[in-house]
Amino acid sequence: MSLELRHLRYFLAVADTLHFGRAAERLGMSQPPLSQQIRQLETLLDAQLFVRSHRRVQLTPAGEVLLEQARDILKRMDKAVDSVQRAQRGESGELRIGLTRATPLSPQIPRAIYAYRQQHPQVQMQLREMNSLRQIDALLADELDVGIIRKRVLPDELVAQHLFDDPLALVVHASHPALRGKDPATARLSLKQFALDPFVGFSRDSGAGIHDHVITLCRNAGFSPRIVQEAGESSTLISLVAAGLGVCVLPSSCSHIQVEGACFVELADRGAASEIQLAWRREAVTPLLRQFIALLKREVAG
Repeated sequence: MSLELRHLRYFLAVADTLHFGRAAERLGMSQPPLSQQIRQLETLLDAQLFVRSHRRVQLTPAGEVLLEQARDILKRMDKAVDSVQRAQRGESGELRIGLTRATPLSPQIPRAIYAYRQQHPQVQMQLREMNSLRQIDALLADELDVGIIRKRVLPDELVAQHLFDDPLALVVHASHPALRGKDPATARLSLKQFALDPFVGFSRDSGAGIHDHVITLCRNAGFSPRIVQEAGESSTLISLVAAGLGVCVLPSSCSHIQVEGACFVELADRGAASEIQLAWRREAVTPLLRQFIALLKREVAG
């Protein structure tokens, strides 16, 4: 026979009450089996733990030592059980999340991540800023658990779910003729009105995720855009528009970046929205990741 946790629980009940009858009542058992369990524990430890008499029960010096150790053992065991159960429910652990530079500008994302942190304070969150292409590589290399990316073709090892649509907007100079007599905040313009304008935009290898989308939108409007300058950052592109180099199509969430001379205008073209997705490794779904995905989708939808 070996010492078990139940022996320690029985011992603590008696040590706390110094009365076998009351200890048995607390444990929901009769007194004789409890007395037998304590005798087994004393045999296993080869030590007398209690001095028994008809009038009182006292701890021996060996019992005093075990009392301190037993409390610590059971406390650590309860903590271990709680930690395991939290991990199983997806309430603890580490979560590595990829974000594009513009994604946090969409109010849905900060709101959802804040709600997740409030509900799961024991989860260690690592937020890493990287473009969609780098996120895909990081997911494949097990450097990220989940990525918040713009829609693109993914390797078979990854799976994605729609999160929300980020409307695309046209960025034009405040003096552009298309804005004459219009308020940029309420105007709606079509890309075909800018078929003869020079464009500035993301380079394909910047990994921003909307280069091909913009090309497709322009072609659907009946022209191929004449791209005169490319850049890797939305703030740079907005500055290029403000400098009069051309017009640009960017996610409307980038309108938080204010540059004098550049205006964001709503696009009237069909399909003028960039799909934001959650992506993760197909074979690496944990309870923690399931909890995060479910909460993020719920918060965004709400």
